[in-house]
Amino acid sequence: MTLRLDRVQELASPRPAAENPLALVDRTVPTPGPGEIAIDVSACGVCRTDLQLVEGDLPARRLPIVPGHQVVGRVRAVGEGVAQWNPGDRVGVAWLGGSCGECDLCSTGRENLCAEAQFTGWDRDGGYGESMVALADFAFAIPSGFTDEEAAPLLCGGVIGYRSLNISGIQPGGRLGLFGFGASALLAIQVALHWGCEVYVATRSSTEQRRALEMGAVWAGGYDDPPPEPLDAAITFAPVGSVVVAALSALRPGGTVAINAIHLDEIPSFDYDLLWRERGLRSVANFTRRDAEEFLALAFEIPIRTVVDVYPLADANLALDRLQRGEIDGAAVLTM
Repeated sequence: MTLRLDRVQELASPRPAAENPLALVDRTVPTPGPGEIAIDVSACGVCRTDLQLVEGDLPARRLPIVPGHQVVGRVRAVGEGVAQWNPGDRVGVAWLGGSCGECDLCSTGRENLCAEAQFTGWDRDGGYGESMVALADFAFAIPSGFTDEEAAPLLCGGVIGYRSLNISGIQPGGRLGLFGFGASALLAIQVALHWGCEVYVATRSSTEQRRALEMGAVWAGGYDDPPPEPLDAAITFAPVGSVVVAALSALRPGGTVAINAIHLDEIPSFDYDLLWRERGLRSVANFTRRDAEEFLALAFEIPIRTVVDVYPLADANLALDRLQRGEIDGAAVLTM
């Protein structure tokens, strides 16, 4: 019997995106084990976390590895014990690829903090390829109304942005600051506006400032420009420590800055007065399956609109390099 081979983009040695760190190779199509599903991938988003992994800012957990954690495809086969999925079902796979399910964190709805959590494209091979396997319990139904390419960015930038909104404590009608206006912020602002929030956007890009105003922000400026009103909450998307300080300085007493980053450079020292009067800093670490399910339902209700820049699988290195250079309009998505 001839084994079926599929193409994947494989990372064997991290290095700058400009040096083409991914290699397009043939691999035997994976077979699902107990509790797993095999997926024929149709689209996979390209995330800044992927960039940090391939360039080595995020230390690799195993090599070689297939990156990619914003995966949309169809179930090809199911493993033993899988009852919730059938061949042909459209599914999404996101960053959280598994957890122990037994520790105190998992049992209290905080599986994103589980010490044994596994992450797609970091611990488990991800979606930069024509097929992959995933744990059936960590796959999601994709709402109708989204194409595969449109749905892919929802599975990371969208879900983590939604969790960031919740961590920030922003209430409907409140003043929210978004510091950085990339793919995740483009989705978070749509949720915030749906909740009736006043949104203030800080970004160094004049193009992104204009886009923010066009999308409904009441103000847009640079990181060094104080918003005209004190903010009830803020989210930082730029992986830069000085931006966290800028967001903190814009808060009213009692407000919170949610830091949406898996990797951040050093936060510079700042005067304690910026933190005093019960202002807070919270990191946002991954997300839970409940976050993903709630956000996907909300995305369909609003409905969320994604802006995608599509590349064939063979051009994964190009997409990562353009992301590193800030040349992606919206979210980059690989198609198979």
